[in-house]
Amino acid sequence: MKRRICMVTGTRADWGLLSGIARALNDRNDVKLQIVATNMHLSQKFGNTQAEIENDGLNIDYRVPMPVENDSPASTVDAMSVCMKGMASALDALRPDLIVILGDRYEMLATASAALIFNIPVAHIAGGAVSFGAFDESIRHAITKMSHLHFTETEEYRRRVIQLGEQPDRVFYTGAIGVYNIRHMQFLSRAELEADLHTSIPADSLFVTFHPATLDAESPALQCANLIEALDGLDGYKVFFSYPNSDTHGNEIIEIIERAARCNPDKYVVFPSLGQLRYLSMLRCMTAVAGNSSSGIVEVPSMGIPTLNIGMRQLGRTAADSVINCGTSVEAISSGLAQVLSPDFREKARSVVNPYEQPDTLQKIVEPLCGIPLEGITVKRFYDLP
Repeated sequence: MKRRICMVTGTRADWGLLSGIARALNDRNDVKLQIVATNMHLSQKFGNTQAEIENDGLNIDYRVPMPVENDSPASTVDAMSVCMKGMASALDALRPDLIVILGDRYEMLATASAALIFNIPVAHIAGGAVSFGAFDESIRHAITKMSHLHFTETEEYRRRVIQLGEQPDRVFYTGAIGVYNIRHMQFLSRAELEADLHTSIPADSLFVTFHPATLDAESPALQCANLIEALDGLDGYKVFFSYPNSDTHGNEIIEIIERAARCNPDKYVVFPSLGQLRYLSMLRCMTAVAGNSSSGIVEVPSMGIPTLNIGMRQLGRTAADSVINCGTSVEAISSGLAQVLSPDFREKARSVVNPYEQPDTLQKIVEPLCGIPLEGITVKRFYDLP
């Protein structure tokens, strides 16, 4: 009998990471793959990225719409409640044997919570990381405690998951699936990208993704305004923005970057979503990356370009030597940009070792998902460290 494995995805970012795993599972004779799409995938504002799932030749078995237009704390909590209710209907209809989720977003917390009540085991990818500046940190560890199989991006993260009381034989150090994807992808050329995106991509280009740091006392709008002011002073560079996720205060950031693009369309270009192929292909054309996305720390070093990590959102994550941290003032961001764009630092970034890279990440995830016995796995015993 085929194992029903249900993959839940809510954003362009997590699908970009999960898509290779989904295709590998779909190709197996012993698996019935189920896909549930929710949150940003179903929003026109964020690019209606459910189409990317279907473009990968896969079917969406259930859709769980969520309200994403508002971004206050109250509306975020309301969106979580809507998601949990929708996940209850999805799980009742699909009855999977195992659920696969990635990361630390609030819709995944709702998913894991629903699975807990349904007594369905959860496989969690990318647990054990630390990032001090957002409530994603607490969500990530909460999902760990509601999960039964764990796939971590570093050995340090594996030890941290075990420290949280998880059984060592159910915690697998796999490396980051995003880095594996980079090593096994055929990228678009600069000319193909320019034709597809209807914009030029000069040699001196910067890619920026800036999310709200939801635990920072300083407002995300002020931080983003400071970033724009610093970029205004960066002569000779074209800057490409992608939208932040549908997080609390994310709309404020969208308004600021869209206003910058309207005022200076030759310098700033904004994309609600690029999708995995175009995003990674864009990185190959960039001089550097700036912002506070986990991608700048996990995946970008494998592209051989520098990352300027701004503010506290990602502080605590293991990072390659090509990642520079800076504060959120105009002066701090300007100084950080000067450092990552310097010839010496760019040369250094070309040869760094990425701590998230393993050669067989896909196999290290897929084989346990398909092979580990699931009978009785939801009855968890807390593992005490020796």
